[in-house]
Amino acid sequence: MADINAIAKQFTDYYYQVFSADRKNLAPLYRDHSMLTFEAQQFQGTNAIIEKLASLPFTSIQHRVTTMDAQPAATDKASMIVLVTGQLITGDETNALNFSQAFHLMPENGSYYVFNDLFRLNYG
Repeated sequence: MADINAIAKQFTDYYYQVFSADRKNLAPLYRDHSMLTFEAQQFQGTNAIIEKLASLPFTSIQHRVTTMDAQPAATDKASMIVLVTGQLITGDETNALNFSQAFHLMPENGSYYVFNDLFRLNYG
């Protein structure tokens, strides 16, 4: 399973790096049938997803990944489920917020795109 974990790490490193630099540049990772569930709100399609991510009320963010687990999502394809937990710090905040995020990644032309993206802040 080293390959799936390496792919998942490469993807998450890239995703959070781009997210921190300019969330609008995440558009190539989504498709019109992709879905984002962000704190129980659902958005479908690249435009709706990027509009939501771009509208988040902070100008800077840092993701600190604590754990990352990956599994094959189907036996007939190279799709995978990636679960990330960690902390994020937004703007000038000093207190980190705990988060979890799950990605369902689908293979396409030698790369992957996000079919499903589920994000939650973890309080408590």
